[in-house]
Amino acid sequence: MSARVPTIYITSLIWVLLMGTALMARPHLPVDETRYLAVAWEMWLRSDFLVPHLNGEPYSHKPPLLFWLMHAGWSVFGVNEWWPRLVAPLFGFGCLFLTRLLCHALWPDDKKAQDLSLLVLTGCLFWTLFVTLTMFDMMLAFFGLLGLFGIIRAYVQRQRIGFVWLALAIALGVLAKGPAILLHILPVALTAPLWARRMVGFSSALPYKALHWYGMLLVSIGVGVGAALAWAIPAGIAGGDAYQHAIFWGQAAGRMVKSFAHQRPFWWYTAVLPVLILPWCIWPSLWKALRANGKKLWNDGSQLFCLIWFGTAFIAFSLISGKQLHYLLPEFPALALVAARSLSQFEELPKSPRLLNAIPALVFTLLAIIIIILPKGVIPLKMPFWTGDVNGLGGLLLLAIALWELFSKCSKSIPSGVRLALLSVGFVVSLHIALAPVLWSRYDLRPISLQLKAWEDAGIPLAIFGKNHGQFQFLGRLTKPLTTVGQRNNQLSNFLRDYPEGHIIAIYRKIPAQAKPLAVYPMRQKFMVIWDAKTIAQNPGIGNRN
Repeated sequence: MSARVPTIYITSLIWVLLMGTALMARPHLPVDETRYLAVAWEMWLRSDFLVPHLNGEPYSHKPPLLFWLMHAGWSVFGVNEWWPRLVAPLFGFGCLFLTRLLCHALWPDDKKAQDLSLLVLTGCLFWTLFVTLTMFDMMLAFFGLLGLFGIIRAYVQRQRIGFVWLALAIALGVLAKGPAILLHILPVALTAPLWARRMVGFSSALPYKALHWYGMLLVSIGVGVGAALAWAIPAGIAGGDAYQHAIFWGQAAGRMVKSFAHQRPFWWYTAVLPVLILPWCIWPSLWKALRANGKKLWNDGSQLFCLIWFGTAFIAFSLISGKQLHYLLPEFPALALVAARSLSQFEELPKSPRLLNAIPALVFTLLAIIIIILPKGVIPLKMPFWTGDVNGLGGLLLLAIALWELFSKCSKSIPSGVRLALLSVGFVVSLHIALAPVLWSRYDLRPISLQLKAWEDAGIPLAIFGKNHGQFQFLGRLTKPLTTVGQRNNQLSNFLRDYPEGHIIAIYRKIPAQAKPLAVYPMRQKFMVIWDAKTIAQNPGIGNRN
């Protein structure tokens, strides 16, 4: 199943294709991507690298590493929009190399598994989609892989450098997304005596004494956490009591406690995981390989390593009721490694009936047809109003890829793993093309941000109803936070009194008809409406958003 072209080249080209498509097909997405840009922009304006700020207030929801890296790129290339969109995806690209490196450490003689691990990970639908986003979880996945590689180097290969990699991964992981990094690393480290003695190449003649291993592990954790505290302690002092409480409590125990709010049932991850790992979960050959390989699971320490890695995080996140899809992202390489190892154990892939092997291509053919007919309004279901703007060309591209996989004789000369990965990548690229008109018309905040910048330069005070996520700050290069106003504490009346020439942004599902706004901009399924202060003063009810 190894490709004629080195697999690392194939996956690298896929990453370039995905990022090129994402950069052209969609804007910075509110509210997360635009908020993180706003934090980095305020860091740039304030030249304050210790305490991140949003709307002039300390921003405690995320540690500063992503913002530091955005700022570092701007220092080299100048302030631009493309560099921040590459930072997190570059970590996703690095995850491919670390996954292959980890596979080599787990199964040194299995080159086929090393190549397949890249294809399986690249082809996982959710991973392929998420790798283009500006979020923190790809960074967390990268440092998790680095830490796990360090554990193998330290315990199995008896190399002290492994403890250095582990400490570095913990330090940078904490700076990337807080103490969550420990959940992705520690279970494997604590169970090393269980899985390591079953690994190929492990020397039982030089076993670690428990006291030595756990002592060195404790030192590595202490060094890693201590390095992160070198930022956190001064930042907590500089940021004030509320910020200090947030970064030391809110990033760890506080969020864990609040998560038990029964937002989603414990079985939710089990229900959604098959969709996230399409197309592999509907490929019969992989299921046959997994079934055959499962008999060797307990005797293969490397697979136990992956099972503990994935299983402990999966169970922990399932028990916490506050769930998000991307929480499991750092565990996707574990699934890719197990699948790659199972497939590599066969000289030839397990044979399945032709129709069964065609299931992935048939599923993506159906998805392509849905995309094509979506803007036609023929689907007998209640659909969002924006579906009429979907570009059917995206569906045609996916249909061509799926039909090529089904019927082209040329496709049969390409390894199965490559073809399935291309199906998943083709779907993500096609989805970007299909949704590009919707994303640029309903999610692009650049036009309103530039208008706000013009008013700011003209000295007009600006405010926003409700919560301010900083979504306009970077795109408009605003230098002052918008004033937040609402119906409580006389915020609105005070702004109208103090700034009668000011402008106020409000968000509506239906635009009020009793007055004429200064400007209207669509946003998702709502509208951003800008009023002058006099109009709101003359129409008090207009502030009641609907």
